Amino acid sequence: MKALVCTKPGEMDYIDLPDAESKSGYAILRIKKIGICGTDLHAFEGTQPFFSYPRILGHELSGELVEIDDVPGFERGECVTFLPYLHCGNCVACRAGKTNCCTSLRVCGVHIDGGMSDYYAVPSGLLMHAQGLNLTELAMVEPLSIGAHGIRRAGVKPGEFVLVIGAGPIGLSLMAFAGIHGAEVIAMDTNAFRLDFCKSALGVPHLIQAGDANRMEQLLDITHGDMPAVVMDASGNRQAIQQGFQYIAYGGRYVLVGLQKEDLHFSHPEFHKREATLLSSRNATREDFEQVMRCIRDKKVNPVSFITQRVPFSEAAAGFPLWLNNAANTIKVLVEKD
Repeated sequence: MKALVCTKPGEMDYIDLPDAESKSGYAILRIKKIGICGTDLHAFEGTQPFFSYPRILGHELSGELVEIDDVPGFERGECVTFLPYLHCGNCVACRAGKTNCCTSLRVCGVHIDGGMSDYYAVPSGLLMHAQGLNLTELAMVEPLSIGAHGIRRAGVKPGEFVLVIGAGPIGLSLMAFAGIHGAEVIAMDTNAFRLDFCKSALGVPHLIQAGDANRMEQLLDITHGDMPAVVMDASGNRQAIQQGFQYIAYGGRYVLVGLQKEDLHFSHPEFHKREATLLSSRNATREDFEQVMRCIRDKKVNPVSFITQRVPFSEAAAGFPLWLNNAANTIKVLVEKD
């Protein structure tokens, strides 16, 4: 079978591999749709912290079941997606239901090879039925679930002002689910195209250029002097993350969804006097996947609206340098296989 591997930063190569083999406890998928996410692009760029090379990327996946093992209720040929987070089930996090941050977590396409290939073997227990969704929608469940999980972590309440820093796919998913929870959403980004996309695709009412010198005044005006009750970083940019501390309302919450490699520095007195809360949000759980699939079925979120480019698998390798370029106006790329 053919696979696309990131051999080192800045280099993608197609390689031939033996076909995926059946083994106990695993199912084999014929991969049909692959979403390109920030993790994939950061791996190609060389800025992904939990990463080693070479690595087959890809964890936003949908496909057809070719082989199944020990998984009641599934049939060969049906369309599925799956949770790409392999967890132990026994550690302190797993026992608390936080399988998304298992102490020995292995994420497909990050810690282990992912699904940018013709076929892919996944643990049978991680499979998800299509539940009426098509293959394109199924490939978008995972990135939307990251947003759903972040909003759940933040405990967003109706009427709260929620500032999302970074208007890429994860930022957009945070905005979408903040809106579903009844929040007043504010988008901040350096990229004018992405800000316009927030308004046109999601109807986000408040847009702020991150580089504007008067962004604090804009936030104060939008929030009637209070500042946002919830600040969420989806940029993964160290400078943006550190600046985000100054945007938190008194008594507010700051949720780090984006990820970068270095230490963070912020003013303890400024953070302390607000009695602010700092949270991280990592991956998602089955509960989040189920919520996303319900919201897609109920037309509360349209995952197809996030997709700005569709490319065949044979052209994916050449696309990575372009998708890293802000001038390409890329939001979400979907790689499609015959």
